[in-house]
Amino acid sequence: MFEPMPYLEWIAGRPATADHDLGSSDLRTYRSDDSVTPPRLSGLADPDDPPLLSASIAAEYGVDESSVLVTAGATHANFLAAAAALSLSEGDEIVVEEPGYDPLVHTPAGIGGTVERFERPARSGYPLLPSEIASAVSGQTALVTVTNRHNPTGRLASRSELASVAEAVTDANSRLLVDEVYGPYTAENDAEEGFGGVTAAGLPNTIVTGSFTKFHGLGGLQVGWLIADEPFVERAREVFMHVPSVAAPSRALARRFFAHRDELVAESRAHLRQNHGLLASFVEERSDLDGGIAAGCTFGFVEHARVDGDELAEAAWDAGVLVVPGRFFGAPSGIRISAGRSPEAVEAGLEALSEVLDEL
Repeated sequence: MFEPMPYLEWIAGRPATADHDLGSSDLRTYRSDDSVTPPRLSGLADPDDPPLLSASIAAEYGVDESSVLVTAGATHANFLAAAAALSLSEGDEIVVEEPGYDPLVHTPAGIGGTVERFERPARSGYPLLPSEIASAVSGQTALVTVTNRHNPTGRLASRSELASVAEAVTDANSRLLVDEVYGPYTAENDAEEGFGGVTAAGLPNTIVTGSFTKFHGLGGLQVGWLIADEPFVERAREVFMHVPSVAAPSRALARRFFAHRDELVAESRAHLRQNHGLLASFVEERSDLDGGIAAGCTFGFVEHARVDGDELAEAAWDAGVLVVPGRFFGAPSGIRISAGRSPEAVEAGLEALSEVLDEL
């Protein structure tokens, strides 16, 4: 049980030691900070009489507060989702997209799930196809797991596409987990819910997870959430009792965030928009790179004309540039490249990566 997770072991410590971080996908303008209050929240006033954090998250997603469980980050939320789904199902199978995020495969296996995969086909741009899911599920499937935006490609499924997937999963008498840590990555406010992004919250038999880490650049808080129907949330809450809770200071700082929600979201979206332009232009102008950066996104999956993902990532690392080998997502032919740091840092990183590419 609890086998090692290769990606998390590989990435540990690298963002802090790289000269240029083009591997981290969270929108954070600083590398690291040991202060109690994250720089984005420093100097902002606390609300006088704030609602419960669960109530603010519920309002953000347009659901009832009983449908929200506050967690210690999205990884914690995904753990609880898998554990609760397995405990409520007669089957032990969890079906996960491929390519996909490494922990979403290893965590279910660690708690006794049998992991199967379904394909997001590269030939079509990695879409989320209900037909692929329907072919992969069985009477033993407890949970189907996807990401939106897709990690590592950045493809964004619409609400209607997610509804079709939820319908296919429901027809199989299973549940759908949508990890939405990248859901708010849109150039403009594309929805009134979910921090202006696309969300599957409220769809039948669907669990949504998210956090303050990626779009908001507040990973130090370690605050996330799970949104589902009330019976599922209650089961997840029972599982929650077996693992660490969310620290009170983190909850307080998250309530401070919601007191300044509109201005902070606007700042993140401006950061996202600027960095998307930098990264998309870079990839488009490189004739030796195949792939694209999805509209409104600051990360994506690209392949090099002559070397695979491991060779490219190693050459970049030797030059002080961090990018992520695609093998950690089940796509060894390329890399995931991310523009999460300040625009100035991203520009310097892309310039350094360009020199690496020129020498391959």
